[in-house]
Amino acid sequence: MHTVTDIATLRESLAEARRQGRRIGLVPTMGNLHDGHLALVAAARERADYVVASIFVNPLQFGAGEDIASYPRTLDEDRARLARAGCDLLFAPGHETLYPQGTTAQTTVQVPEVSEGLCGANRPGHFSGVATVVSMLFNLFQPDLACFGSKDFQQLAVIRKLVADLHFPVEVVGVPIVRAEDGLALSSRNGYLSAEQRARAPRLYATLCQVRDALERGTAREEALRQGLARLAEDGFKPDYLELRRYDDLAAVSDDTRMAVLLGAAHLGPARLIDNLAVTLPH
Repeated sequence: MHTVTDIATLRESLAEARRQGRRIGLVPTMGNLHDGHLALVAAARERADYVVASIFVNPLQFGAGEDIASYPRTLDEDRARLARAGCDLLFAPGHETLYPQGTTAQTTVQVPEVSEGLCGANRPGHFSGVATVVSMLFNLFQPDLACFGSKDFQQLAVIRKLVADLHFPVEVVGVPIVRAEDGLALSSRNGYLSAEQRARAPRLYATLCQVRDALERGTAREEALRQGLARLAEDGFKPDYLELRRYDDLAAVSDDTRMAVLLGAAHLGPARLIDNLAVTLPH
């Protein structure tokens, strides 16, 4: 696997791959890789014959008081894991490479509606930061496809709308959530949890499963969600939200909605955990 840190070398490497007629699959990450990230690489490997990844802790998607300074950076280990997974090229730029003038006056991208509410309400500016850096990476890599995890369901919806609205010729591949044996969705931020908190963390997923089952049995939406929030609080979480949205566009559900998604976010100690489950609502 070849590692590059500057844009000129990146473009030269990608141009050579295109001359060879290779289909390019991109996996954007912030590093500190786990098996969920490697599932993205595997998905790209299945669909493309030149797999490229990026590692960049993007300052634009961190708000005031968030964890950018302490966000884990494990480049050497990440590089080794990507190489073993079959990645062909890693782009690992510094902040000054992507934001040479700093971030204060940086041109940004806004994705309306789908970025509002849920994590967008709790993390102002987060999805603008995501949309901006993803647009930048799409411009730099010009991939045929890009793989994103479904754990960040709202982020995936934002990127799908970004691609549609700005006519990026990129296939967006949503890859299913990878979970630990106890059900906890894999996340770099799980490393912030103490042993006791890590043992309690799977209750977020268990609660989502219970609420999903209640909804699919016909329990009223408001009551099922109220019970879920109460259960999270009893288990020591500080919920940000527990909401049911339409699956395809994250709009509000209505009486004729059948495919929905249940989304939850909650703080447990120093970690903010998110998860989601598809729900088939009864007729």
